[in-house]
Amino acid sequence: MASEHLILAGGGHSHALLLRRWAMKPHKRPQGRITLVSNHSASLYSGMVPAYIAGIDQRDRISINVRWLAQQAQVDFVQAEIVGLQPDGELLLSNRPALHFDRLSLNVGAITNRQDFRHAISIKPLESGLEAVTQQDPRADNPSPEPFRIVGAGLAGIELAFALRQRWSNRKLIMHTKHSSLDKNVIQHLQQAGIAIRSEPAPDTANTLLCTGSHAPSWLEASGLPCNEQGRVRTDATLQVMGHPKIFAAGDCAVIEHHRRPASGVWAVRAANPLANNLERLSRQQPLRPWHPQQRALQLLGCPMPGQTPSAWLIWGSVWAGPHRWIWRWKRHLDQRFIGMLQPNDSMVSAESEAEKTSMACRGCAAKLPAAPLEQALQRCGIGELGQQPEDAQAIGATDNGATVLSSVDGFPALIPDPWLNGRLTALHACSDLWASGARVTTVHAIVTVPAIDPDHQVELLSQTLAGVRSALKEQGADLIGGHTMESRQPSATPSALDCQLSLSVTGETPTGAQPWSKGPIQPGDVLLLSRGLGSGVMFAAAMQGRCDPWHLDACLKQLGTSQHSRLHELFKLEAEDPGCIHACTDITGFGLLGHLNEMLAASPAACVDLWIEKIPSFEGALDLLKSGLASTLAPSNRRALASLGSRVRTIQHSEDVSNSLEAGLEALLVDPQTCGPLLVSCAGATARILGDQGWIAIGQA
Repeated sequence: MASEHLILAGGGHSHALLLRRWAMKPHKRPQGRITLVSNHSASLYSGMVPAYIAGIDQRDRISINVRWLAQQAQVDFVQAEIVGLQPDGELLLSNRPALHFDRLSLNVGAITNRQDFRHAISIKPLESGLEAVTQQDPRADNPSPEPFRIVGAGLAGIELAFALRQRWSNRKLIMHTKHSSLDKNVIQHLQQAGIAIRSEPAPDTANTLLCTGSHAPSWLEASGLPCNEQGRVRTDATLQVMGHPKIFAAGDCAVIEHHRRPASGVWAVRAANPLANNLERLSRQQPLRPWHPQQRALQLLGCPMPGQTPSAWLIWGSVWAGPHRWIWRWKRHLDQRFIGMLQPNDSMVSAESEAEKTSMACRGCAAKLPAAPLEQALQRCGIGELGQQPEDAQAIGATDNGATVLSSVDGFPALIPDPWLNGRLTALHACSDLWASGARVTTVHAIVTVPAIDPDHQVELLSQTLAGVRSALKEQGADLIGGHTMESRQPSATPSALDCQLSLSVTGETPTGAQPWSKGPIQPGDVLLLSRGLGSGVMFAAAMQGRCDPWHLDACLKQLGTSQHSRLHELFKLEAEDPGCIHACTDITGFGLLGHLNEMLAASPAACVDLWIEKIPSFEGALDLLKSGLASTLAPSNRRALASLGSRVRTIQHSEDVSNSLEAGLEALLVDPQTCGPLLVSCAGATARILGDQGWIAIGQA
């Protein structure tokens, strides 16, 4: 029997608990390749969202790191927006190729019913809803904002109203609903909290929050799956979609045909075990078991108020008890216990995973050979004796119109378990060598190694990888013109995109008549500028241990996946107006900022550099990780570059030389290995000012 590909669509509560189960009990995990597809590396625990709005919890305390859970469960993670579904085996994604599946589990949540509103805030999806709410916070330029309105008097609307009162103690809050739909006790406490109740329709503005019920994403119904009037997928008691036995669904996007329950996180949580059991039983070709959810669920509704000890209601059907302080404490205990189960901790890691974690080497460009053994090997075979200054790319000829043709090669083991994005990142990283040499990329050859697994999986991994490469090339007018494939001889117990390796041979050319840029010489008075931030090495090292904020990692990946060829065109424009204004250029990759700066200085015998240490940009969260002692596995060998500090490189902080007393985190940032790192340019002050206006960051001066 061929190995099957199971896709978990969505990072909801059911799938999060399912991943935890397989991480802690690997023997239960279905055989074959499994992929989780989610919009973000983290999902928000809906039960604690009101506490976040009220300012009681920070975002990291209510976030479920589904990327890390997937890693622990040996499940590939693809960050992408799902836009459609072909029930016969394709999951359609935004701006990238579809994923093929043999089995599919849907846990994609729901979105707010917008009714006829166009400008109001939808509370769901939660990520965008919360971002819009935080943007409503009073600002210095708007200390007295307009009244904020909540539409809907369901449990979500009531709890969010109290949370918003805790957040904005002085802002006028209005709940738009019919008095008859509210319990008298609730009305009394809303009025005590200064929340007005109105029966007229709310205005359609950005100061209005919609808590008006929900429906499933529209693409589910458009796919042809059977859905109810709220667009929720209809399943039988085994959680299989009716008429589609290879597709399962759970949570707010689904409803059991003969056991209908309202959309609620309570049932999403309780569906996790039945869903996991049946996916496991299907994998073992065993009969599936029906699930009959209970008729009602106990619900706890928070009621925090400014200046008072928080309390909460207990709700069972139509019966309300409270609000009481002890119910609040009970609710907090249950919420914190639940989220604690799903956040990175050693208890979730199986013995096998723990052994792997201690020996886990970093990927991406952090997988390159350290500088010292590389130099020894080159010298031993005679390459290091040629006397040439190493450059990012080498000239191999010229075109008829006088452009110089350059070539380079790069590659590394898969950085992340997403073949398409890994192909894109590897291509952008390889292209950077040509950009740093002043050349646009024209053609690329690829060498791809795929694991020795079922041919169908090989086809999927290879096609996704090459599509990712082409996505990076197309936007800069380059072509993938050929390549070579290999099958790994390393055993692969669990098929994964991490078992792929990709290398690229990149060719390009300079503008007509222009000479390639070199790493030096840097000229006296030159300003050094970076095209973007640093810190990707430690971010990925921390992510493997579950210690990187998943929202920070998403922001980092978004920037790394953005091509810098537009930066090259900014430099081309300046060179066309003032030939030779770019004095030196390189890209910051595996040897870190200081290692590659030292290469520029090696090509600049007369130059010394002042680094403005506080100006060096980094990804959000990277410095905190470095200060905590985390580092990429390549970073220790990169530390030999620190020998230049105090001699040819001075680190300047607040106008003082701190080369001999540099803060540990900043020192570590200088040697952090980068994947898809920034360009580093050396140019005169006038050119630097123009680049600064275009977003380049000045970090030092010769």
